[in-house]
Order: sequence, then structure tokens, then C-alpha cells
Amino acid sequence: MPFDDSGLLIPGTVSDTREVPATIPRPPYVGLQAPPPYSGDNTYSEDEIAKIRAAGRIASRAIDAAGAAIRPGVTTDELDRIAHDYVVAHGAYPSTLGYRGFPKSCCTSVNEVICHGIPDTTALREGDLVNIDVTAFLDGYHGDLNRTFRVGEVSEEASLLIDRTEEALRRGIKAVAPGRQVNVIGRAIETYAKRFGYGVVRDFTGHGVGASFHTGLIIPHYDSAPRFDDVIRPVWCSRSSRC
Repeated sequence: MPFDDSGLLIPGTVSDTREVPATIPRPPYVGLQAPPPYSGDNTYSEDEIAKIRAAGRIASRAIDAAGAAIRPGVTTDELDRIAHDYVVAHGAYPSTLGYRGFPKSCCTSVNEVICHGIPDTTALREGDLVNIDVTAFLDGYHGDLNRTFRVGEVSEEASLLIDRTEEALRRGIKAVAPGRQVNVIGRAIETYAKRFGYGVVRDFTGHGVGASFHTGLIIPHYDSAPRFDDVIRPVWCSRSSRC
């Protein structure tokens, strides 16, 4: 079992790389040590946003499929298999596979693991929390999202953590508006989280996504002002000199 005597996670065994049909287009970074630089400006047209949504819909439903299999005893590798099979069955490429050498088709982060956990032989236990992070690449665009699940019956503290952080996400989304700086998102999240004595991770942030898996746009989940002051622009401003 990949947990130590204190119950903390230790690495398990990673299975062989899963196959993706040759008919499914690959992102340009597959086979490279690092992705090509992103040259866009993080704005998209309505048609491009529709493509991002289509990719995101596949990723979301892959998470649904993997989430439905969560129970004590299931391994994170099995969750990866389910997510992988769903994404490729719908003609998309699992974006994490081969990104900077990442060996799997999703990230599974258990308990104290903040993010980017590698699926392996770890068997989930009653009371665990597991976050599943899936990105799908379809028609030249990535759709990226993640969701946290309870494994069986969890403690009240753990359950409240999920509910409150989900509400923090909603408040961050609600803070988005044209003309505001992106750092207002983190301000809304951290303000709510502090009500419950929660800290907010600063070592990892949200990011821009679309034609590139990570565009370079940074979205902190904490109040970073005056840093990260990119101004949010509406769709009609995309590539327009009027903005």
C-alpha cells in the first residue's frame, strides 16, 4: 500500500503509457521536452471559445466517468484508465500525456497532494479525498478542469473543506467582469477562505488555456494585488484596436 505508517501518501508503481489512436491529432508539444512558446494574447473569438468549451465538455464528462468509479480499493491508475478511455473515445487527446514528460492522461491528487499527482497503484481508502484533473485537446484547443471527490464516508472537516472551497471557486468566477484585473479573482477566493481559517496555496496558480495548454497568463488564487494586473476583456475586444 502506498501510504506510510502515518497515513501519508508515498509513490506507488506507475503503469505503462496508454495508447492513443494514431487518428487523433496530438498537441505540438508531444515528443518534446517543453512546449513551443505561446505567441497569442489570451483573447479568443466566439468560435474559438466554442472550441474550448467543446474540449472542456469532453474533459468534464471524463471526470464524471472516473468519479463514478471512486470507492475504497480502486486505484488511481484505474481512474486514469477510465478518463483516458473516455477522452480518446470522443476523438480528443488527453493533454497531460507527454506534457513535459508527464506519463499519464490525468492527474489524481490524494489528500495532502496539492495538484499534479501521478496515477499509480495507490488504492483509495475510506475517508480519502481525491482530485481528478483532466484536460482534453480537440480541434486545436484545450479544455482544462478538475474536481474533488469524497471516497466513501469522509470526516465533517474534510466534507466542509470541499464545500467551502467550491463556494470560493464560485465567488472567484462571479468576480470576473470586463475591465477588472485578474487579481480580483484571487482576492474574492482568499477573502472567503479566510473566514474559515483556510490558507491559500501560493506555489501553484490558475493559468490561461486555449490554443496552448498553459498560455503564460497567471491567475493567482490569493490576493496578489498589485501584481498580476492583466485586464479582463470581453469577447468583442478580441484582437481589436478598440480595446
